[in-house]
Amino acid sequence: MEKIIIEKSPPLHGRVRVSGAKNAALPILAASLLGTEDIILEDVPNLKDVEIMCEVLKSLGSEVVYLDTNTIKINSKNLNNYETRYELMNKMRASFLVMGPLLTRLGKTKNSLPGGCAIGARPIDLHLKGFRALGAEVVQNEDNVFAYSDKLMGGMIYLDFPSVGATENIMMAATMAQGETIIDNAAMEPEIVDLSNFLNKLGADIRGAGTSTIKIRGVKHLGGAKHSIIPDRIEAGTLMVGAAISKGDVIVENVITSHMKPVSAKLRECGCTVEEGIDSIRVVGNDHLTAIDIKTMPYPGFPTDMQAQFMALMTVLEGTSTVIETVFENRFMHVEELKKMGADITVEERAATIIGKDKLFGAEVKATDLRAGAAMVLAGIIAEGKTIIDEIYHIDRGYDRIEEKFRKLGANIYRQEF
Repeated sequence: MEKIIIEKSPPLHGRVRVSGAKNAALPILAASLLGTEDIILEDVPNLKDVEIMCEVLKSLGSEVVYLDTNTIKINSKNLNNYETRYELMNKMRASFLVMGPLLTRLGKTKNSLPGGCAIGARPIDLHLKGFRALGAEVVQNEDNVFAYSDKLMGGMIYLDFPSVGATENIMMAATMAQGETIIDNAAMEPEIVDLSNFLNKLGADIRGAGTSTIKIRGVKHLGGAKHSIIPDRIEAGTLMVGAAISKGDVIVENVITSHMKPVSAKLRECGCTVEEGIDSIRVVGNDHLTAIDIKTMPYPGFPTDMQAQFMALMTVLEGTSTVIETVFENRFMHVEELKKMGADITVEERAATIIGKDKLFGAEVKATDLRAGAAMVLAGIIAEGKTIIDEIYHIDRGYDRIEEKFRKLGANIYRQEF
């Protein structure tokens, strides 16, 4: 079993390139089921979740070939299976995103209920509501969801919450539905825009992605395309916080700066210098950084996927910081791990109060979920002594070679087999 070992490190310095976005790659891989010609995806992150999604595609009849570490060729012309295997679905929640493409391509789909990080209830009811609005019959029991339709029809769909996954799944299902589909109160994340751009390259007719209203005019056929995955804004944010927490000076490359506005704003607010280039951001963590407050919100608000990393930073800011988590009700599992390192944090329902300390101390901790694992890495970089992180498979689900990137910036971090 591998663990990540970190010893107190000097301030991080240098340049580091961000990988393609996990949260864009997974729905685009699922959407590849819709095309009947060769699809080439570039800048795909080398992650466990990507590997699982590729296995899902293969199990459904797609040909999936790695052209190199970060380039994948997919051909779904001979798609022949509408049922996803439990052992694959149970490993990763995003595997549920194949349901929309299968429903519109094959007319039916059967899926186990999705797994993934245990960060709270993430119901699929909005996905199913969308499918029903398109004319599908949906049957659900404790273990599986089965949806079928002779022909999907465009419709009006209002999402009670701007769910990213539901927006993506409905958007994909609607690409070949007859007529026009309108998704109102749609999620506006950059990953939605990237999925829309990819689908339009295949021949779809989608307008409005990135706004709260998305219009999809159904087409009869989708082909092939070449597409590069957008940079990972959460990985970029994690590296930016690394510069701040270590009081370093880091240039993060391959960044879409507009995607980073909430993170950049909060880093400036606590006292960091943040300079934006054309496709890079420089962060300088100054000597005296002061407390801040964050409240997670759907995009373009502060991302819930950056909450744990910022909490690690808050443990050493001067003063008292607060975090309000509005997206997931169980996303404070990293608090107990940070407290093992000397952090002063109290939690009441969905609010956390963090009193900044002069220093943290190395400890044996675990990655309770993907982003919590990143928070442990950040805390370990500045903690006195040695930090040992267990259950790092969570980290590997969302970060492409995280220890190599931090080591390149000067962190004392490595993997070790136990």
